[in-house]
Amino acid sequence: MWSTEQDRFLEAMADAAWAVAEHFKNKIAYINVMCNLSVDCDCCAVAEDPCMKDIGILAGTDPVAVDQACIDLIYKSDDPGKAHFIERVESRHGIHTIEAAEALGMGNRTYQLICL
Repeated sequence: MWSTEQDRFLEAMADAAWAVAEHFKNKIAYINVMCNLSVDCDCCAVAEDPCMKDIGILAGTDPVAVDQACIDLIYKSDDPGKAHFIERVESRHGIHTIEAAEALGMGNRTYQLICL
């Protein structure tokens, strides 16, 4: 099970994102580039090599919906590297940041994908 400390960290990330979203309210768009997917953060000094092929680029005005769509596309992927990626997310309760952002009113986890 997840630790309270881990959940607090994930909620703090959602809080920080909320502050930025509020500052730019109605003047911001969100773009997620799903390329070179690695289990490590881009900010990691020595990140693990990518484990999944590129999925695409998602964009929208609802950051919660965009993030939820990304995680859903990973789960639906047929890429063999997804098991490693999903294990990392689930072992750290990574989805909780999206849950916390929705609870803060940043957006909704329901979305409609429109392919261009």
